[in-house]
Amino acid sequence: MRNVIFAINITLDGCCDHTKGIADEELLEYYAHLLRDVDLLVFGRKTYQLMVPYWPDVAKNRTGSKAEIEFADTFDSVNKIVFSQSLDSAKGTNTKIVRTNLRDEVLKLKKEQGKNILIGGVAIPSQLIELGLVDEYHFVVRPIIAGEGRRLCEGISLPEKLQLKLIESKILKSGCVALRYLKQ
Repeated sequence: MRNVIFAINITLDGCCDHTKGIADEELLEYYAHLLRDVDLLVFGRKTYQLMVPYWPDVAKNRTGSKAEIEFADTFDSVNKIVFSQSLDSAKGTNTKIVRTNLRDEVLKLKKEQGKNILIGGVAIPSQLIELGLVDEYHFVVRPIIAGEGRRLCEGISLPEKLQLKLIESKILKSGCVALRYLKQ
């Protein structure tokens, strides 16, 4: 069975807003490495529109640093599913819009052959956390106090406290700390 991996940048005060910090070379390399171990990305509309067309354009036009181009190439090559009721169409040949039940669709995807599934954003991952469908967590804690912004798990109700097991940590040169947890 495939694992569902959730990865996100988070500030010291719990903000998950991607606009609160810019990824440096090392952070882009970290995420490009993570992307190589998956063959499916799952987003909601907001995160998808934040990432596309930006990263596919970087890959196509070869604009940016070596790390930006490497991340863009890796991101662009992975199949994507966007859960959305309002998105009319998706850009790219490897992206599919899904309007069915999130729980049922992710359970079906987990049973399919392939590499792991990476989820991003806040709303869809929060719902999947609530449903108990996330197997692994990657938090990159940024040395920033944002003071505002979206928080993980807002508006959901966990049936019980979720206990995670730390299996890896890495301090990046920027002061970010990459933490990897497994669901217990």
